[in-house]
Amino acid sequence: MGEQENTEKKPWSADQLRRYDLDLEQIPRLHYKDPKIDDLIAENKPVVITDSNVIKSAKERWTPEYLEENLGCSGHTVFLSKNHKFKYFDEAKMLTRSNTNGIEFIPPTRKTRMKIVEFMKKLREWKPGNDRLYLQQPLNNTVGPCLVRDFVEFDWEYITKKHNKHNWGPLTSNLLLISQEGNVTPCHYDEQQNFFGQVHGYKRCILFPPRDFECLYPHPVHHPHDRQSMVDFDRPDHIRFPKFKEVKGCETVVEPGDVLYIPIYWWHHVESLMRGGPTVSVNFWYKGGPTSLEYPLKDYQKISITRNVEKMLLEVLQDPREVGPLLRSMVLGRYTE
Repeated sequence: MGEQENTEKKPWSADQLRRYDLDLEQIPRLHYKDPKIDDLIAENKPVVITDSNVIKSAKERWTPEYLEENLGCSGHTVFLSKNHKFKYFDEAKMLTRSNTNGIEFIPPTRKTRMKIVEFMKKLREWKPGNDRLYLQQPLNNTVGPCLVRDFVEFDWEYITKKHNKHNWGPLTSNLLLISQEGNVTPCHYDEQQNFFGQVHGYKRCILFPPRDFECLYPHPVHHPHDRQSMVDFDRPDHIRFPKFKEVKGCETVVEPGDVLYIPIYWWHHVESLMRGGPTVSVNFWYKGGPTSLEYPLKDYQKISITRNVEKMLLEVLQDPREVGPLLRSMVLGRYTE
């Protein structure tokens, strides 16, 4: 990891971060009134928005203890993992063996339903060797009246102004994330704009621009791990993934009250700091705005085109095992030296 000179005293230490051999710079941290925020968003670049009231009500109240008392009695989706990695998979793409080129897909995590009291009890009593836990809950009217009240008190005026100014599509969901310390969501990208609000505890976010698409080796679109990188950051296979050495990203540690803008199609790798206790975060996901093709195309537009080509070929060929050979025959010797 690149050395960062910073004399500012932090409420966390470097030994709480996992170590990766990556070339990283710092994501800008700007006061919420700084006009440069809109410049960066317009350029599809990440920025940490500080000192805002966007999630102030949650920052002030949503401790693990408060959530245990007020999240509600209904069950919540909890992912369980044998290790610290929680790699997303699409259950709908697990239905046929052909989706994984004939190889049986074994999910890296399992999903269950758990009441918040049981979840918190397992966190407090967790010991090495036990399954690690990660709770994800949509913020809707099922989460209990206190959380609904707090949610309504978010600074929706500020965030809606950003939404409208940059001509995004509608808000699709708000997701509450409660993570065990040390958990990692491996590198992936989303097809939506994202304001990532850090409520409690500290998370490290490592981002890579869409232009690094080929350096991060995403799974094919038909695979259950679609939109996820095939590279294991802990033990990168540079023989299988040689271009990973060329990847250049940016990072930040988000603090309670921070809102990180994660642009559409930007890769992001997120970890709750080790030995930092549970973390609480909130996602604001928005659809991308209307697409207007102006040349030269933006990097994220090229990724969208690439995805659509893969989907079209799969629809025509019906068998994912035929997509790769067809693409190679189209390119090798014609578009390669």
